[in-house]
Amino acid sequence: MLYSRRGSLGSPLLLLWLLAYWKAASGQLHYSIPEEAKHGTFVGRIAQDLGLELAELVPRLFRVASKTHRDLLEVNLQNGILFVNSRIDREKLCGRSAECSIHLEVIVDRPLQVFHVDVEVKDINDNPPRFSRQEQRLFILESRMPDSRFPVEGASDLDIGANAQLRYRLNPNEYFDLDVKTNEEETNFLELVLRKSLDREETQEHRLLVIATDGGKPELTGTVQLLINVLDANDNAPEFDKSIYNVRLLENAPSGTLVIKLNASDADEGINKEIVYFFSNLVLDDVKSKFIINSNTGEIKVKEELDYEDCNSYEINIDAMDKSAFPLTGHCKVVVKLLDVNDNTPEMAITSLFLPVKEDAPLSTVIALITVSDRDSGANGQVTCSLMPHVPFKLVSTYKNYYSLVLNSALDRESVSAYELVVTARDGGSPSLWATASVSVEVADVNDNAPAFAQPEYTVFVKENNPPGCHIFTVSARDADAQENALVSYSLVERRVGDRALSSYVSVHAESGKVYALQSLDHEELELLQFQVSAHDAGVPPLGSNVTLQVFVLDENDNAPAVLAPRVGGIGGAVSELVPRSVGAGHVVAKVRAVDPDSGYNAWLSYELQPQSGSARIPFRVGLYTGEISTARPLDETEAPRHHLLVLVKDHGEPALTATATVLVSLVESGQAQKASSRASEGAVGPEVALVDVNVYLIIAICAVSSLLVLTLLLYIALRCSAPPTEVVCTRDRPTLVCSSAVGSWSYSQQRRQRVCSGEDPPKTDLMAFSPSLPQDPTSTETPRQPNPDWRYSASLRAGMHSSVHLEEAGILRAGPGAPDQQWPTVSSATPEPEAGEVSPPVGAGVNSNSWTFKYGPGNPKQSGPEPKKQTQVSFLLRRKGEASQPRQ
Repeated sequence: MLYSRRGSLGSPLLLLWLLAYWKAASGQLHYSIPEEAKHGTFVGRIAQDLGLELAELVPRLFRVASKTHRDLLEVNLQNGILFVNSRIDREKLCGRSAECSIHLEVIVDRPLQVFHVDVEVKDINDNPPRFSRQEQRLFILESRMPDSRFPVEGASDLDIGANAQLRYRLNPNEYFDLDVKTNEEETNFLELVLRKSLDREETQEHRLLVIATDGGKPELTGTVQLLINVLDANDNAPEFDKSIYNVRLLENAPSGTLVIKLNASDADEGINKEIVYFFSNLVLDDVKSKFIINSNTGEIKVKEELDYEDCNSYEINIDAMDKSAFPLTGHCKVVVKLLDVNDNTPEMAITSLFLPVKEDAPLSTVIALITVSDRDSGANGQVTCSLMPHVPFKLVSTYKNYYSLVLNSALDRESVSAYELVVTARDGGSPSLWATASVSVEVADVNDNAPAFAQPEYTVFVKENNPPGCHIFTVSARDADAQENALVSYSLVERRVGDRALSSYVSVHAESGKVYALQSLDHEELELLQFQVSAHDAGVPPLGSNVTLQVFVLDENDNAPAVLAPRVGGIGGAVSELVPRSVGAGHVVAKVRAVDPDSGYNAWLSYELQPQSGSARIPFRVGLYTGEISTARPLDETEAPRHHLLVLVKDHGEPALTATATVLVSLVESGQAQKASSRASEGAVGPEVALVDVNVYLIIAICAVSSLLVLTLLLYIALRCSAPPTEVVCTRDRPTLVCSSAVGSWSYSQQRRQRVCSGEDPPKTDLMAFSPSLPQDPTSTETPRQPNPDWRYSASLRAGMHSSVHLEEAGILRAGPGAPDQQWPTVSSATPEPEAGEVSPPVGAGVNSNSWTFKYGPGNPKQSGPEPKKQTQVSFLLRRKGEASQPRQ
């Protein structure tokens, strides 16, 4: 029972509460107040009705806005009550419109919300009926018959509804009554009715009082005095066929347009029948300014342009008067109704709320509020808004003619930094009219792009012995962001280079990106310096990226050749040799050894025998690239017993550096030479047996090396032909095998190499090595001199084989033909000639070289006894990229 009672009593309240809640949820509230309410009059609890807490009104910037009536209503932010702020005059606010309301926009932020509130202003009876004149004058002939009617101007009331429903009465008299008629427009039409014939001789003037009373509570009244002059003349007045004429006319009708042609008739004869037309003195001046009447024809025409939006109807009182001495007048009213024409373009007002917009702004972010209006009525005043296509924004209709411009898709400032939006408002007329408005939306930058280098790695070439602090390269990174987000700074990625820090070698300028060498670089100490430079922007948080720099230190000829000390027989740094006089031409008597720490051309050594002044022709010569001193011709008894030979060792740098070696050659008889040889071999057990063992070992070594060489060449050819195109290039025209390295590419060529690639015929063992032609980095400030790629040398392995094997090397092949101490020419001889079984990487090729390395060395340089002719021990080693320099068995 308790539940049923509550349900029966609370159902209407619940429905009202649900209705108010639905209106608040939909963003629209409706209040009503009477006009002329005093300041502070309660209107409604707007905050509560909108579902807002009182504590959040101030933090969320609660505010009320109105397009034209902002000061009429106000909200108390302490209690959320909407109250009257100033006097509200409904007639001034809405005129004679049946509906009158004040539209308010309630805006709160965080998040942004817009509510719409309509406050209806109700009419009160605060305006009495008013007549346009305090006195109306009428002229009536005494001959007018009873029941004759004379129009009288009625009163007007600014109120609406019952407050404007007027009743009229006339003060009591014996001659006149007042008749009130209502036309189809519900307009009162007053007529003064003659009830009793007038007698001018008895009474020439009558004064009557017309009282108008409205229907309000309390009632208000208005009065006008009628002054009636009785005329003694014409008996018949002109008459119209209608008392009221209704005319419909398009607005904006041009001047001279015919509105209506009136035609009145008079039963009199002669001059009393001739009629003239004119505006009644009841017609207002503003109506006379819009229309003109032809007094003779009764045509009413448009005088000035008519505007429906200013006034949509006109009432014109027309008098038709005959031309008698005592004229009689007929009366009618012409009501002109204007029809609306679509002659007003829509109007837009744009309020920016959130500009500029960050490029990471979430979707549906409100950018601006747009209000549209059109002064036309009906379909001509119905406006729709649209936005230009293909932009990341859209329009959302919020309430009637209110729109929100919101974000529809993600923004990217690096693609488009600003948008020029065009909003088009179009009405529903035919043809329709439209208006456009531009909205500039700037996209604010967000740090979403890291600095980017043009390429991930740069190669830089720097000559050794550079001055400390010299500029070697400039790195540059570009950031697609703007302002501080695009401000790039550079720094080194610190690491250890050997036992030293990277920052002790190079530095980078934080702003310009210039890389400087802090100390003089030495090619013999450091050939390659690889490091990274980091670029960071100034955004929050900062973004960064790295670039790798490979700095190659190019060799200069800064080291002179160094002559190695003799192993035996040296006196004071000179080599002393005993030579039998019986030897023939070509006998090797000694060998000069020299090394150069440089590389390339700077380490390529040549040997020259300096002529002796004042002496006869020397019977010795020196190998240009081997340093072997041999007899140039058979010796005879007339030769001087001692020869002091001076050997000049010179590299091929520019300028060339030199060193000298002294060789003392003594000519002895054959017996003395054998004794010297015996003394040199003292301490050896069984020299003949040792010599036989050495010969056996040499033969075994030669066979093994030959077999291994053939297998190696076959394996090498197979690997090269099966490698990717970037490693091996086999063509019909000029086949080339290429081995890439950090410095460049070493190219090995063979005669008829297309047979090697195709496997047609066994290749020859002729090898040529070309020095790399390295392209210079365009950003490098150094211009290293490149060696001539056409130099080459060749030598022969004289190992008892009938087929000659020519080996040409460029820092890759080393061999010792003949004697164990044989020195072969080399591009890089920075270290002494390796002993048998030793392995060293080709100087100048770099540690990261991926080429095969072949080294040939003497069989056993430590062996004693005479050197066997035409026998050579060759140690052979294959080494791939990244493998340690250890010999393989």
